Amino acid sequence: MTQEELFNIIHSQESYRIELTTSTGNMDKFQEAICAFANDLPGKHQKGYLLIGVHDDGRLSGLKVDDALLKKISGIRSDGNILPLPVMNTEKVATKDGDVLVVEVTPSFDTPVRYRGRTFVRIGPRRDIASVEEERILSERCAASLPTFDTRPCREATINDIDLDYIVKEYLPRAIDSDVLANDNRSLKEQLASVHLYNLQWDCPTYAAIIMFGKNPLYFMPGAYVQYVRFNGEDNGGEILNERKFSGPLYSLLPKLDSFVKDGVITRRPVPVSVLREKDVNNYPEKALRELLMNAIMHRDYQSNTPIRFYQYNNRIEIMNAGGLYGNARPENFPNVNDYRNNTLAGILKTFNYVNMFNHGVSEVQQLLKANGNPPAKFDVNLVTVFLVKVADATAIEVENVRNELFGKFEKDDLQPNLQPNLQPNLQPRLEDIPDKIKLLIISADVLIQSRNELLERVVRRNINLQLTTHLTTISQQAFSKSFLRPAIELGLLTMLFPDKPNSKKQKYHLTEKGLMILKEIKEQKNSIGF
Repeated sequence: MTQEELFNIIHSQESYRIELTTSTGNMDKFQEAICAFANDLPGKHQKGYLLIGVHDDGRLSGLKVDDALLKKISGIRSDGNILPLPVMNTEKVATKDGDVLVVEVTPSFDTPVRYRGRTFVRIGPRRDIASVEEERILSERCAASLPTFDTRPCREATINDIDLDYIVKEYLPRAIDSDVLANDNRSLKEQLASVHLYNLQWDCPTYAAIIMFGKNPLYFMPGAYVQYVRFNGEDNGGEILNERKFSGPLYSLLPKLDSFVKDGVITRRPVPVSVLREKDVNNYPEKALRELLMNAIMHRDYQSNTPIRFYQYNNRIEIMNAGGLYGNARPENFPNVNDYRNNTLAGILKTFNYVNMFNHGVSEVQQLLKANGNPPAKFDVNLVTVFLVKVADATAIEVENVRNELFGKFEKDDLQPNLQPNLQPNLQPRLEDIPDKIKLLIISADVLIQSRNELLERVVRRNINLQLTTHLTTISQQAFSKSFLRPAIELGLLTMLFPDKPNSKKQKYHLTEKGLMILKEIKEQKNSIGF
């Protein structure tokens, strides 16, 4: 904006779209003004201007606008206090008499816009809270434009198809200021229309109401559910270990999905980090998965019959929702720019604190994954009709790293200096001739030195055969030695640390070079024992 354009605005007679102030710290005043400009009650479709650094008579105050003030005012757009989010631009215009911080606000199609539950409008040169009639005007104007699918009327539905009791008791008190709600004498349908949950013209709920509070959303949108599948493997061809379908209104579906992720998906697994120490590693950070699932639910295309796909494999999780990038979001600017396919639904989820709408969800997810030891999430933003994200399992990666480190160690010539480095092939035991229980012992022993008790505990923990596990939990140390340790020693796979004192209390066992080679073969073949 040039100085000439600035002074033309300052001295304009169109006072309904201009607010002047010299204050730099009254954030409530600024946000109320932006909310009022976004509502554009006169319907002129002209941008409104909040000019900071100008007296009421048009004189400049001599303000110096720094980066901190610019960031502070620009942050109003995404702090979640004004919903739906306003379209605004901030810039500094420097003049000889001081700077002016210009906040340009574009009228919203999705009205009424509220600041902390209150609808503000411009009445000539002043700003005020909207009356019942003024809110009705804004609601009807929005219904006529129908900017997004979730605000459209679901003409097959009636008011009896949504949970009115929950809306009245739980949602409206969260979404609307308590004083405004207490003095609202409109009919329930009119109140619902003011928050885009009802269409007065067609006398029916909107799709946002059905999605969030509907008694049976699947009747109107067959794909409105989350499909979870747990595959035993790394692709869809693996055995299905678990399958769940999460359906119903989002107000009841989301808590169930939260609990399932916490109890049914997130696991902790001990991973060795040294000879005598292990650490517990989470496969995924719970908050990161929650954020990705909420994004899929908020941004999905509810006109599609494709459900949200939440697939878990041995090494990763994939979350896919119908509908690719929307609006201003493009592959070249993702994730720095976002847009909302379901603006009303996003506002409701924000009200219930399921999303923040600050446009930093992706960066937060990446930080959480990094802190947990997962690689960054991979987003496929080039798919036209769907949006896909893949998250690798941290425990699978950690175990693989440990295995690689261990194999790297035993391939060194100096690992076992007391053994012959080059054994004749005919002296090597064949993998197919080794009983599964001995293979299990080798897997449990790894290259770590273990006592007999520690070995028994590891075998029980790593065994996937329920019957054998049950037997091992009651087996005596003598029986364990007879059935496991002695055969492994006789095969040359294990050796004692103190061979001259077999019954020593300090006795420990470690893999021989033969044992290490068998362990490597097991890893390469990935046999049925579950290594």
